[in-house]
Amino acid sequence: MEDINNNPSEVKKPSNKKFIAALIALVLIGGTYGTYKYIHSQAHETTDDAQIDKNMSPIIPRVGGYITKVYVKDNDIVKKGDTLFTIDNLDYLVKVQEAQAALTAAESSFEVSKADVAATSANLAISDATVQSNSGSIEAAQIRANQANNDFQRYTNLYNNHSITKQQYEQAMTAKLEADKQVEVLKQQRNASSSQRQAVVSKTTVASKQTSVAQANIERAKAILEAAKLNLSYTVVRASADGQISSVKIQPGQVINPGAALFYIIDNSETWVVANFKETQLNKMRPGQKVHIVVDAYPDTSFEGEITSFSPATGSRFSLLPPDNATGNFVKTVQRVPVKIKLTENNPAEAIALLRAGMNADVDVAVK
Repeated sequence: MEDINNNPSEVKKPSNKKFIAALIALVLIGGTYGTYKYIHSQAHETTDDAQIDKNMSPIIPRVGGYITKVYVKDNDIVKKGDTLFTIDNLDYLVKVQEAQAALTAAESSFEVSKADVAATSANLAISDATVQSNSGSIEAAQIRANQANNDFQRYTNLYNNHSITKQQYEQAMTAKLEADKQVEVLKQQRNASSSQRQAVVSKTTVASKQTSVAQANIERAKAILEAAKLNLSYTVVRASADGQISSVKIQPGQVINPGAALFYIIDNSETWVVANFKETQLNKMRPGQKVHIVVDAYPDTSFEGEITSFSPATGSRFSLLPPDNATGNFVKTVQRVPVKIKLTENNPAEAIALLRAGMNADVDVAVK
C-alpha cells in the first residue's frame, strides 16, 4: 500500500486526462464558434452601433406673449389638433380691431373717390356739351357776320353812289361791327370752355387715380386684417401630429418668444432604426435586404426590418466640426455611414409601441 501511494505517476494520471479532455472540448467549442462566425460573416453584416429613431416634431410658437394656460403635462398622449397651451390674446384682439377699422376707413375713402369720379365725369359731359354748343353758336354767328359784311359792302357802294342815306349806311356798318364782335365773344367763350374742359379732364384723371389708390388701400387693409386674425389664431397652440409629449417645461405666466422650441411631440406612427455601419461593410449591402434587429432594452424580443436607404455622406460629415484631412498629420480612420432600416409590418404592434427613440440595438443584415 505504501508503494502505490508513494508513486507520483499514478497520482497525476487522472488529472492529466481531465485537463486534456477540457482542452479538447475548448478547442472544439472555439473551432465550432469560429467556423460559425466565419460562415455567418460571409452572408451577414452586423453592427451594435444602431439606435431606434422616430419623428420628433418641435412645438414652436409663431407669436410671443404670456402663457395663460397649459393643457398638457409630461409624457401625455395627444391627437393632432389638440390644444397644448394658450397665449394671452388681448394685444392681438386689439390689432384685429385696428385692422378692421383701417379697412372700414379704406372702404369709405373708396366710396368718396367713386363719387368724385362720377361728379367729374358729369362735369366733363357738361363741358363737352358747352364746347359743342359754343362751336355751333360760333358757326351761326360767323354766318351772320358774313352776311353783315356783304350787306355793308353793298351799302358802301350805294352810299358812294349817293343811292342811300348816310343813316342807312351807318346802320349797315353798325350791324357789321356787332356781328364781328359777336363772333369774337363766342370764340373767347369757346376758348374758356375748352380750358375749363381740360381742367375737368385733369380732375377726372386725378379722381380715377385716387380711386385706384383707394382700391389698393382696401386690399392692403384686408391683408393686414387677415394677418392680424392669423396671429390671433396662433395664440392657441395645437398639436401638429398624433404622438406623445416630451418633457413640458413651461408654466402659466411665462413669457415666450416666437420661434423658440419649447418641447416636442414624438410621432409614434412610424418607427425605424438608424444603423452606423463601417464603410468596409457596405460592399454587399443593398436597399430591400432583410434585417434582424434586437433592442438592448428587450433582448428576448426580435424585430424584422428592411434596408430602405443609405446616407449621402458619412456621419462625421454632419458633425459640428467635420474632419479636414488636408492637414499634414492625416491618420486614416474607418468611417461609418448611417443606414436607415424600417420595421416591417410583420412585427407585433404592441412590441413596436414599447420602443423609444434613442434606444440602442444590434442589427444583422442578410446580404446573401
